[in-house]
Amino acid sequence: MNRKISYRTKWQDEILRYFREISNGHVTASDVYEYFRGEGYTIGMTTVYRQLDNLVSLGKLNKYNIETGCPACYEYIEQDNNENNTICFHCKCENCGKLIHIHCNELKEIQKHFIDFHDFFLDSKRTVFYGVCSDCRQKEVTDID
Repeated sequence: MNRKISYRTKWQDEILRYFREISNGHVTASDVYEYFRGEGYTIGMTTVYRQLDNLVSLGKLNKYNIETGCPACYEYIEQDNNENNTICFHCKCENCGKLIHIHCNELKEIQKHFIDFHDFFLDSKRTVFYGVCSDCRQKEVTDID
């Protein structure tokens, strides 16, 4: 019997703590690596990737591959409120590249509509709406004045 044994490590705990502190954000493996290096920790990228994959497998993080050629993003899943984290659509700003995750009942209804009426499942982890974020829109208004 070849079972994968799951065990907690120091790095798994540290990375999970980091995600809890920055909850409601998407970060890349490079972001995690840079954070810990900036804090004076000695950690390798291989360790970061391995622990992120472990945390995804354990259901502690979601992994998003938003665009081909772009690094995957990871997001913490709040264990006490997992229902809201199962469907998460994304908005990406065409100006600054900011990625915003959207937990919205209306979008869940759109997803249901696609299934019921078009026999097509929208993958919320890969569905991205493009537009301009509020910060960039505000900057455009300021630049005009």
